[in-house]
Amino acid sequence: MRHSNKVKKLSRKRKVRKGLVRGLTYALLRDGKIKTTEAKAKAMRPAVERLITIAKEETLSSRRLLLTRLPNRRVTKSLAAKIAPRYADRKGGYTRIIKVGRRVSDGARMAIIELV
Repeated sequence: MRHSNKVKKLSRKRKVRKGLVRGLTYALLRDGKIKTTEAKAKAMRPAVERLITIAKEETLSSRRLLLTRLPNRRVTKSLAAKIAPRYADRKGGYTRIIKVGRRVSDGARMAIIELV
């Protein structure tokens, strides 16, 4: 039974899964919308929501925390300057997952995750 176990493992070890989520998060914040599998989209949603919530504070400590979580200065700067101010009056729910059907090659459920 999986009581109180919210981590989606995605058939990967912890370090590899963390890198995957970090890469997907980077791509989403850079492009605004990406197409991936439904499971990966659901796994990365909490990470993106936390980063945007941290970026809304606009302090030096929040910028440094963003750099530790997402080590790319350009994306971190755009997150703090462009993305976070759009959600200043919003309490949460910064992303939207749209299901788009199955992938032809292996039948995996696909989804588009985008910033609202």
